[in-house]
Amino acid sequence: MAWNEPGGNGKDPWSGKGGDQGPPDLDEVVKKLQEKFGGIFGGGKPSRGGASIGRGSGPGSKSISVVIVIALLIWLASGIYIVEPAERGVVLRFGAYSETTQPGPHWHIPFPFEKVIPVNVDQITSFRHKATMLTRDENIVDVEFTIQSRIQDAADYLFQDRDPNKTMRDATETAVREIIGKSDLDFILTQGRGAIAARIKSGAQGLIDAYKAGLIITSVNMQPAKPPEQVKSAFDDAIKAREDKEKLENQAEAYANEVVPQARGEAARRTADANAYRDRVIAEAEGDASRFLAVLKEYQRAPEVTRERLYLDAIEAMLAQTSKVMLDTQEGNSLMYLPLDKLIQSTEQGSGSRGQQFSSKEGARSQTDTNKLRNVDRSRRVR
Repeated sequence: MAWNEPGGNGKDPWSGKGGDQGPPDLDEVVKKLQEKFGGIFGGGKPSRGGASIGRGSGPGSKSISVVIVIALLIWLASGIYIVEPAERGVVLRFGAYSETTQPGPHWHIPFPFEKVIPVNVDQITSFRHKATMLTRDENIVDVEFTIQSRIQDAADYLFQDRDPNKTMRDATETAVREIIGKSDLDFILTQGRGAIAARIKSGAQGLIDAYKAGLIITSVNMQPAKPPEQVKSAFDDAIKAREDKEKLENQAEAYANEVVPQARGEAARRTADANAYRDRVIAEAEGDASRFLAVLKEYQRAPEVTRERLYLDAIEAMLAQTSKVMLDTQEGNSLMYLPLDKLIQSTEQGSGSRGQQFSSKEGARSQTDTNKLRNVDRSRRVR
């Protein structure tokens, strides 16, 4: 039965008095609470000098102050945070972006005023993009790209775009379709891989910067392009023919590089020989002309002596080149002088047809020399 119901004990559980008294005094409740806190922190009983609640200065009030100070220090210490070298700290103040902190220790106003979101800006994210596209020369080709990216601006990555990774994929697909659509099939299949990858990277990065997605493309790798399966055999034949063409062109170029220098060297050698022959002939002609002029000058001074000397020089030169000598005398028969030692030596060296050729040549030369001697002797007699 409740204390305030009829037939109850009439005791007030708050004040320990009978039921005929009023509600408990608020001062008494506060004093009891102070006594409990004082017992917990080792304080004595509050003074009963009739002081009011706000004017207490006993040990209990000091303990409460210490607790408040400790709690305040713990709250302030919770604002210390450290940003890792690979991270950036994005500080939010009342839910709005405030600043981006660099790696190292920092402090911010603790919860609920500010919040720090760490963002890893060195982590590389990659994805592949495959597509079948139409080239500028109206051919279909299958292309595959591997794109790697990382976060460049942590604040833009978190707040400027709802889904930066999707924006990255869409921008890459747009750039790929634009670049492939403006390129020829041969350029894509052969030497255009590096140039196409560079142009796709530049075009996609421009779109990402326009959307402020906070990402940067680190690399774009293009896999070898392939034709569709339906026409793959024809494309393989075309590629093989192109490779054979390049091989033959390289071989021809190598042969040309080998032959052309030899031909140029041979031409230079022949040119040098011709120049040398020209100089020699000119020098000989000039020498003969000089000797002729010298002889002419001597002949003009002493014709008889010069004529005799010329005759003797001509006879000496002809006799030195023949092995037979014919002497035409005024009285008697002509006499032939045969050098037996030279004839024996030439006979031992030659044999067979070679000997016959030698004899015929010697006979013809002897006959010619004989005729020359006769003509010279006759001309001398005429003079």
